[in-house]
Amino acid sequence: MPETSAVYPGSFDPITNGHVDIIERGLEVFDRVVVAVLKNPKKRPLFTTKERVRMIQEIFASKREVEVRAFDGLLVDFARAQGTRVVIRGLRAVSDFEYEFQMALMNRSLAPDIETFFMMPSVAYTFLSSNVVREVAGLGGSVEGLVPAPVLRKLRSKITGSKKVQIP
Repeated sequence: MPETSAVYPGSFDPITNGHVDIIERGLEVFDRVVVAVLKNPKKRPLFTTKERVRMIQEIFASKREVEVRAFDGLLVDFARAQGTRVVIRGLRAVSDFEYEFQMALMNRSLAPDIETFFMMPSVAYTFLSSNVVREVAGLGGSVEGLVPAPVLRKLRSKITGSKKVQIP
């Protein structure tokens, strides 16, 4: 049987336990998941693209079936370059649905051979987003249990390293 693979794109600024949940459960469906870290010049990320890629690589260092790559440009072009026809997207709530539905339809318009695979996070992570993590951490709150340990260390370092960290 041929290997099945999927791309899981996002800014991952930072990656949360909700993202990790989707990746791990994605591996129950696909043989390989390529985590595609978006370089978006329109956003002011807290972590550089290289930092985000390194953190995700550290989190999944023991899982050879998880690859981490930075990308820019069209997602469908990136998916094809990775040899996959499937894009994984997480849906936390109804509020995510409209945007994700529009993106899936646009991707289908650009590349009819590429499918979008929607996954719901585990119940414990339905409220969780990178924006919430950045905001809480930036205001001095605890995000322990919401992000993997390497991310927690990097957040603490970034926030305590500069008293006036701008949380985008």
